[in-house]
Amino acid sequence: MHITIVSPDLYEQYSDLLTQMHCLRAMIFRSRMGWDVAVSDGEERDRYDGLRPTYVLAVDDGDRVAGCARLLPASGPTMLECSFRKLLANESLSPHSGMVESSRFCVDTSLEVGRGEGQLHLATLTMFAGIIEWSITNGYTEIVTATDLRFERILKRAGWPMTRLGKPAPIGNTMAVAGSLPADRASFERVRPPDYHSTIAEHAVTSAMSAA
Repeated sequence: MHITIVSPDLYEQYSDLLTQMHCLRAMIFRSRMGWDVAVSDGEERDRYDGLRPTYVLAVDDGDRVAGCARLLPASGPTMLECSFRKLLANESLSPHSGMVESSRFCVDTSLEVGRGEGQLHLATLTMFAGIIEWSITNGYTEIVTATDLRFERILKRAGWPMTRLGKPAPIGNTMAVAGSLPADRASFERVRPPDYHSTIAEHAVTSAMSAA
């Protein structure tokens, strides 16, 4: 399993993976979790997908998307500021240039590959490492997100505890909470699976050459 980064300039190249990602989001958020999300032709999308985010994908050896997350600079429109403001203390995020928002994180834990007895799924840890690595590579030091209390416990169990940005509150049928996560080398080393591999460094080199 490896991390593939799909930035806006790579949407067309990785269109098949993005279709899989939107289908996975529909399956997880609508079918499994019962969230009130918009699904069309089996794919879940929202208005934040129209803001040209970067997607982090965990892809297995069969080219199946096993996990995904969406990253947007916190300086622009974000889910926390626009959709989940009530989760923030004083209903304010106070974004800075080193802050990025992660949203629509999900993992297909039904996949047999990556199952470990008593351990977090390989795709979950791979996604955590990929998000941190991408953030560090792109100059971000802080990752903010809205999640539920169950996932907050998973983050702590992985060794990447979240600092709450407000009190938990009900969102739909779940108890949600906003939080901040560090994007640093120590966190990356704690969550990184032994066989972790990504295209992040390769993508950074290619982008730098293109800009030269």
